[in-house]
Amino acid sequence: MKMAANAYLGRLRLVLHRALNGPQALAFLPALALAAFWLGGEALLIAVALGLPALILLTGNFSVPDNASPETAGITDVVNNLTANKMAESAMSQARSASLACACILVEVDGLDEIAQRGGDSAAESMRDLTLNRLRNTLRRDDRAVRMSDSRFLILLAPSIRLDLEALLQLSTRLQTSVEEPASLENSMRYLSASIGFCGSPRLADDATGAQMLEAAQVALTEAVKNGPSAIRAWSENMRAAHKEQQNLKTEVDRALANGQIQPWFQPQICTSTGSITGVEALARWIHPEKGIVPPAQFLRVLEESGRMERLGEVILQHSLTALRSWDQAGLDIPRVSVNFSDSELRGTNLVQKIQWELDRFGLTPPRLGIEVLETVIAGSPEGIVARNIVALGEMGCHIDLDDFGTGHASITALRKFKVHRLKIDRSFVTRVDRDEDQHRMLAAVLGMADRLGLETLAEGVESVGEHALLSQLGCDHVQGFGIARPMPADQLIDWARDHADRIAGAQRLGRGAT
Repeated sequence: MKMAANAYLGRLRLVLHRALNGPQALAFLPALALAAFWLGGEALLIAVALGLPALILLTGNFSVPDNASPETAGITDVVNNLTANKMAESAMSQARSASLACACILVEVDGLDEIAQRGGDSAAESMRDLTLNRLRNTLRRDDRAVRMSDSRFLILLAPSIRLDLEALLQLSTRLQTSVEEPASLENSMRYLSASIGFCGSPRLADDATGAQMLEAAQVALTEAVKNGPSAIRAWSENMRAAHKEQQNLKTEVDRALANGQIQPWFQPQICTSTGSITGVEALARWIHPEKGIVPPAQFLRVLEESGRMERLGEVILQHSLTALRSWDQAGLDIPRVSVNFSDSELRGTNLVQKIQWELDRFGLTPPRLGIEVLETVIAGSPEGIVARNIVALGEMGCHIDLDDFGTGHASITALRKFKVHRLKIDRSFVTRVDRDEDQHRMLAAVLGMADRLGLETLAEGVESVGEHALLSQLGCDHVQGFGIARPMPADQLIDWARDHADRIAGAQRLGRGAT
């Protein structure tokens, strides 16, 4: 009974706070006094006049605006993590005292960097102010919206009876729409995108703190950004478990790089005319002692977030050159090993010298090494250190492969400037090409362009005999994919390569016998 009474009192205080705090209170108080006079005469009027101060005292201090507690009153538009936690704790405390729900919403805005590059820092700051105002205009009067960083905004919803998943998702969609509405700034249209993560207090334990609610919203936002742009994610227990596992992977990744758990596996690339091996691609694999093979999408993301991609590149390059030399010693004809280089690696000031030193150390010539660069990197880096490094590696003799061609909109001029040797056609162009006429025409156009430019072509993701056969007919020079061979450790490649050579020799003998 006592808990129910406290909850009722808390809700009464909240309702009265919203009713009496703000401009509407000026009309509400005279109306109440007039109603008392008409209903009960002077006696009731006096009672109301004397009772209102007591009522205000009972319901709390209405002079604190916008649902702020004394601990969070006077907060500016920009807050740090400590203040954000205090605000979340205040919202949680008020909601709990009234047996109501509250929620935390985080908004990550993308596009401000581009605005800063084109219009300067002042233009970007104007867009931040506009975004904050748009968020506030979408919210209720007692909800709070502040900025946590240059691109992140915090929203704390005031205690409410209905803050279930559906209501929060609808509100998040409205917030996203308000942020992404085009804005006219300095005589030009500006566009932003917004990823949103949120957590409502009903999804947390009864004794959860405001800091835990904020952390849950941050986890949801991280997931939204990964699936963005313009994604919305709600926090859940499954998400918490996945986030915890991701954090655990971060603590293990350095150890894995140091003790050799992360090594390259190699996927063969073969010539469509002769069937012979023309190279292999080195693909990073993490063999965890307890979890087995960790999916590359998981640990590569961890390495990127922890700034360890350059170290990964060093490990993969050294193991790849070691494998190439061992294949030479075993009498295999593997012309080249191709290694993927991330954007951060390509920004290294001494990258060219480091690769030349590694090749010399293993007694290998530059043409034995293929440098795989994503098309998006070339399309987005027409100048600067990345461009200079790629050009220098090509001039040194390394083969430059443009990876995932067709996804990054690189120009023909860029293909010439970066001295690209081969286009690696993205698997999205290859899948079902033998059964889809539109795919067929698109792939034929890409291969025709490459032929006119004098560039070799390699199709990725070949998974069927039909795809392989059609690619050969269309004039694609090389193929790679599960339909030919899966990635494998360096020692297993020796047996596979010998078996493959025997199959090719047997097929040639049969061919000569048939004639």
